[in-house]
Amino acid sequence: MPAWRNISLWMDQLDEPLLARPSLEQDLDVDVAIIGAGYTGLWTAYYLKRLAPTLNIAIVEAQTAGFGASGRNGGWLMGNLLGEDRLLAGLSAQQRRASFDLLHGIPDEVAIVLEREGIDCDYRKGGVLYCAARYPEQEITQRRYLDKLYSQGLDERDYRWLSPEQLARQIRVAKAYGGIYAPHCATIQPAKLVRGLARAVERLGVRIYENSPVSHWQSGSLQTARASVRCRWIVPAVEGYSVTLPPLGRYQLPVQSLLVATEPLPATTWDEIGLSQGQAFSESSRQVTYGQRTADNRLVFGARGGYQFAGKLRHDFDLTRSEVELRRYLFSELFPQLKNVRITHSWGGNLGMSRHFRPHMLCDPRHGIALSGGYGGEGVGASNLGGRTLADLILERDSELTRQPWVIPEGGLDTLRAWEPEPCRWLGYNAIIRSFVHEDQTLANPATPPWRRRLASRVAGFMEGLMH
Repeated sequence: MPAWRNISLWMDQLDEPLLARPSLEQDLDVDVAIIGAGYTGLWTAYYLKRLAPTLNIAIVEAQTAGFGASGRNGGWLMGNLLGEDRLLAGLSAQQRRASFDLLHGIPDEVAIVLEREGIDCDYRKGGVLYCAARYPEQEITQRRYLDKLYSQGLDERDYRWLSPEQLARQIRVAKAYGGIYAPHCATIQPAKLVRGLARAVERLGVRIYENSPVSHWQSGSLQTARASVRCRWIVPAVEGYSVTLPPLGRYQLPVQSLLVATEPLPATTWDEIGLSQGQAFSESSRQVTYGQRTADNRLVFGARGGYQFAGKLRHDFDLTRSEVELRRYLFSELFPQLKNVRITHSWGGNLGMSRHFRPHMLCDPRHGIALSGGYGGEGVGASNLGGRTLADLILERDSELTRQPWVIPEGGLDTLRAWEPEPCRWLGYNAIIRSFVHEDQTLANPATPPWRRRLASRVAGFMEGLMH
């Protein structure tokens, strides 16, 4: 069997045998064929069967449930969608508030399903803390961000500023300048969620075939090494693995995010740090950091990874020493007492990034294709929204879900914005990331002159604008 337990801390923690379900050996004729047994595919199957129990649904998975990003992520179940501010900008104040409420309700909707299906995935809704720390420019950035949120109709019920003293009641980081607290976020054990969802959809009558990579797909059918599937609807739920299913790779590129986990830390250490309610946390540099305290008292911490030329998938996630040590440096800047702590696990995963960082939920009734993706690293929660939305689109249900600005209700793949050809993508990505690294190094040094600090931030801000 493949070494699936080595994928991540989360898969290693499972107390179930990681045995593959049967592969697809015989041709099928179904109503809905889903490619990929990750969050998007499983949520889509779940809500379809809840709404239309008689539907014949099959999921075809290249490896096993949890092999992709669903078993490798940082465990943030967010009530957000990447770029939501830009997506909602054209709505009226009332419509925008309703859309924000829909997004903020994602963690609670997942909690309902967990209770209904008896899925234990260490769900804790403690909110999220966006810390302004390490250098004073982070406070300026955070306060501007908060002002922007309030200008869109949100208020202190959604996001509120915490002084350094207020922040310290939840998390104690070095060099704290304050931060933003939002309640619309939970932390989970990702592998327990994806594996539990797989069992839940099987109980509803969905068939899952593992070790069955799709070699070809088109409207109405897909092909594996040993069998084919005919279908009315096909849902390519592959997110970061879109490059394996042409032409999806034109619209969604794989980028990597990398994580580490410490050994379980003693209660005395956590008394110094906080995070007693399952809060997620981040510090607001452009390194895109994220962390949580696990149910067994480890620190899991991740940061932006990389992009490979021509959008190639990264398959080897044995992190290099420098990749591990960068993450150690970043979390020990926040928690100096952890500088020499033992790191027991390091891993990473491929996630999907769409052009202009615009998530999409698309339905093409003429060709029978429905897909949701472009989550940009926020897919744990967004995939639940995507699954609910695709179910309504496929079943032709006019709902609040299908009327959102990220939904393309009757459009083919050509309605999505394609990425530029190489080497433009690779050169652009590396130039942008180098500007981010330079900014972080410049601002983290208190001896840097003010003019250099301003210049580094302006260059990084300009480069970040190019990404959108």
